[in-house]
Amino acid sequence: MLGHLAIVTDSTAYLPQEAVDRHRIQVVPLSVAVGDEVFAEGVEISPKDVAEALRAKSRVTTSRPSPETFAAAYRAAAAVGARGIVSVHLSAELSGTVEAAQLAAAAAPIPVRVVDSRLVGMALGSCVLAAAELADTLDAARSGASAGDVDIEAVGGAEADLDQVVSAAERRAEVTNGFFYVDTLEHLRRGGRIGTAQALVGSALAVKPLLHLAGGRIEPLEKVRTASRAIARLEEIAVEHAGAQRVDITVHHLAAEQRAEALAERLRERVPAMNELYVSEVGAVIGAHVGPGLLAVVVAPVVASPR
Repeated sequence: MLGHLAIVTDSTAYLPQEAVDRHRIQVVPLSVAVGDEVFAEGVEISPKDVAEALRAKSRVTTSRPSPETFAAAYRAAAAVGARGIVSVHLSAELSGTVEAAQLAAAAAPIPVRVVDSRLVGMALGSCVLAAAELADTLDAARSGASAGDVDIEAVGGAEADLDQVVSAAERRAEVTNGFFYVDTLEHLRRGGRIGTAQALVGSALAVKPLLHLAGGRIEPLEKVRTASRAIARLEEIAVEHAGAQRVDITVHHLAAEQRAEALAERLRERVPAMNELYVSEVGAVIGAHVGPGLLAVVVAPVVASPR
């Protein structure tokens, strides 16, 4: 039996579990420390736990997976017959996760391509899904070639397949945008994740900041005077970026489910070419840096694979 292409990502993609299972995606967890206790995201600690810890002003920090954790994931994929791996991760500007994956890839028993999405959350997740969907298509074509149903020379080799899957992830990353509202910049400031958005900290009490992902970093977008106006503006920005193109949209939140559901319903009505609409709470790692009250929208245009 011919091997398959394996897709690996990290826990900050916040993919729907159904998609993880359908595409057999391996998810490597980042770590969250609350005080002196360390937990694996998505396995040992929930968003609610982190929100409660932040409200209690407990010390919450995060850390990347170790290279050995990635090496174990790559070995596991090889052990079940993978012929190659595409490993897609959150922005290297925000975490050392990409570096850890690259270190592990150098010693992996099968070819591994590491992709820095320069995104996070379902912005990253959308790139992972683009890679996984194409990998499934290529695996099916290769299986057909093995059975004599397809010209084996037209299918190409594993390296060519990996190139195509990497390109699928990168193409979607180029057109995907993430916008978000936070109640306060304090958590981002403490974690050193706001870059030039630090300029807003001095006036954080007077404004409700809107931020976005730009160049792999979290950057300021607009300042709005009230929470209600900020959320309304977040909606307008999402609608503007979606336009008439076919898009997947994710509404993320932390401890703000009702606001997220209401925003998602409004977007469903206002975006004419909605493909998939997801509503999900961010996990512990991102939650630790944004704090309770986060509301985010990811707009991911559906990009067709080249023929």
